[in-house]
Amino acid sequence: MTKKPKSTQANRTRRWLRRVAGCGVVLLFVPIYAVILFKFFNPGFGFYMASEANRLGEIRREWVAIEQVSPVMARSAVAAEDASFCTHYGFDIDAIREAIEGGSQRGASTISQQVAKNVFLWHGRSYLRKGLEVGFTVLIELIWSKERIIEVYLNVAEFDEGVFGVKAATQHYFGAAPNRISATQAARLAAILPNPKQRSASKPSRFVRKRARAIMSGAQTIFTDGRADCLLNS
Repeated sequence: MTKKPKSTQANRTRRWLRRVAGCGVVLLFVPIYAVILFKFFNPGFGFYMASEANRLGEIRREWVAIEQVSPVMARSAVAAEDASFCTHYGFDIDAIREAIEGGSQRGASTISQQVAKNVFLWHGRSYLRKGLEVGFTVLIELIWSKERIIEVYLNVAEFDEGVFGVKAATQHYFGAAPNRISATQAARLAAILPNPKQRSASKPSRFVRKRARAIMSGAQTIFTDGRADCLLNS
């Protein structure tokens, strides 16, 4: 049996290492490119949205620029989901600490993290998905403005079964354009998150009405104390 020359084996090893390195570079730069791309262009269907469209046959969604959304809607979403949105860099350390101490993950996910999940990833609780979410969140905070983050969030959030984005939601629940809704309506939309399939903004339960009142108060608070300053026309 003829033994292969060492030089041939070394060349094959180098080629294999170059391929591995090339894959690593691709895996590194594709997410960066995707985040840069969506800074300027609106994202299409994410994995979850696509799966819901396949399951239901169709979904309701129409993109709306943040300039065409009532400022109180953005404030309400921030007050409900991530009051420190304007001041953190993607992760609310205090909320994470409180969630860990309380034995729950609810409340630790920021709006930036939710955007990373809904736009680039799939829903689930695996360590792989969570790790990718952290990476995408960092890129989003580095590359996008806070206005862009909240704009994308309001356009990809689910507000009812098959109803995605604030424009479809305001039409679905109130028959109104997103720049024409009241503070109460905005608070009720925010109040049905993160369980829109079990809650209604137009036929609010006692819980939703109570939560909406708290959100209205919180939205006014972050407007007054400056925590809404990063939002357009806040």
